[in-house]
Amino acid sequence: MSSKRSDVDAYQLSEQAGFNLRRANQRHVAIFSKLVKGLTPTQFAALARLNEHGAISQNRLGRLTAMDSATIKGVVERLKAKGLVLSRSDLKDRRMRLVELSDKGRAVFETELVAALHARTETLAPLTEEEAKTFEALLSKLV
Repeated sequence: MSSKRSDVDAYQLSEQAGFNLRRANQRHVAIFSKLVKGLTPTQFAALARLNEHGAISQNRLGRLTAMDSATIKGVVERLKAKGLVLSRSDLKDRRMRLVELSDKGRAVFETELVAALHARTETLAPLTEEEAKTFEALLSKLV
């Protein structure tokens, strides 16, 4: 029983990985929102994947951006409302909807990419270049 009590007494929330990851994400989202106009990080991620892959199914877009089906559905709907993506039936499988960048979406992505890169730089600014590389490498191991 005494070891449980010492664990309870020693527990410091500010030293917990999950807590600090959430705080770091909140900081990044605030920086991103300040620099990237009119897009959330999830919307920008969807545009980035569509820029990389071209027309893909909404389901695949969700997997490529680590969003569940309900989240990616909402993201795509908001991007469609802004005129940044188009959706159409797949010619090979009419049940499948393909999503792709519109011309406006491609232009917005290319314009806001500079701001998104600045957001990354500002997010990692407290770290040295070496620490930033290590941090990003370690984060990628967690996903």
